[in-house]
Amino acid sequence: MKKFFRIAGLILVGLLFVSTLVFLWNKSKDKPVEYETVKAEIADLKRSTITTGKIEPRDEILIKPQISGIIAELYKKAGQPVKKDEVIAKVKVIPELSTLNAAESRVRLAEINNIKAQTDFERVKKLFDGKMISADEYEKSEVSCKQAKEELQTAKDNLQIVREGITKNSASFSSTLIRSTIDGLILDVPVKKGNSVIMSNTFNDGTTIATVADMGNLIFRGNIDETEVGHIYEGMPVTINIGALDNKSFDAQLEYIAPKSVENNGANQFEIKAAITVPDSVTIRSGYSANAEIVLQEAHQVFSLPEATIEFSGDSTFVYVLTQPNPQQFERRQVETGISDGIKIEIKHGVGTDDVVRGLQRTDVITKPEK
Repeated sequence: MKKFFRIAGLILVGLLFVSTLVFLWNKSKDKPVEYETVKAEIADLKRSTITTGKIEPRDEILIKPQISGIIAELYKKAGQPVKKDEVIAKVKVIPELSTLNAAESRVRLAEINNIKAQTDFERVKKLFDGKMISADEYEKSEVSCKQAKEELQTAKDNLQIVREGITKNSASFSSTLIRSTIDGLILDVPVKKGNSVIMSNTFNDGTTIATVADMGNLIFRGNIDETEVGHIYEGMPVTINIGALDNKSFDAQLEYIAPKSVENNGANQFEIKAAITVPDSVTIRSGYSANAEIVLQEAHQVFSLPEATIEFSGDSTFVYVLTQPNPQQFERRQVETGISDGIKIEIKHGVGTDDVVRGLQRTDVITKPEK
């Protein structure tokens, strides 16, 4: 009996050993690789580029004084609308002593000449009334008197201009009143009451009193890479997205492509401008950051596959078409591709509607239950 149990135990141990070896051998064998499969489908594809930039008014004008002085009054502030020729500020003139002294001296000399001319004219008039001189001499004296009077008035006006920057006769054209040159919105008033300002000349640009822009005529200004500039043209549609307005989109039209590139972080880029169509119900501020989406290529209702299914080899492209489902077997086939949107790619030739193409490799994913 003991011998029976001993033999049975040895047989059991042997079976366990063999089954363990079989299990380990089966586990060590490579499992056949399985792939996901996809079919070509009809889709609309487009290849686009996105460039960053800013929203700017087309016409942004710097209002500068035509005379140097001190800001006496400011009638407008940033954010207010303004009409053409409306007064924005008033400048008080601070005359130079040398210029003021010359103007005062000119007035004194003009007064002396005027008094002398009037005296001479009165003397000539008496002689003419007594028929002692000719009419020609009388007329010459009268003209000289009028010229002296006019010179005096001119000298006085010049003195007033030097002192105040204005004359009574030209009050409506005063250079001390700083006016807007366009209808628009005041974007900035960088000066304050009491600040000194200077007029523009050959040595400096002058002081900016205000910045005025027409906010009803806006453009997008950005840069596009040289690798994509060859696919765009003036007049093509552009979609503008403004993040500050919850990514609202606006239609635009490309109207300018720079003929010369600029280097930006080591890359050659070309400046572009696009005119934006903005509804009256939307308020856009100057300087908003924005993205412009430009469609470079489009294809409608074409065969397409996920780009991950394509094998690129030099200038050729291939796919693997399923020939046997279980176990999976595939045939490598050359195809002709078209445009890609980064996810799907157009298939021009090589794959039909009934063909099944190899996709990504299947993997077993073990997920832990949520606690």
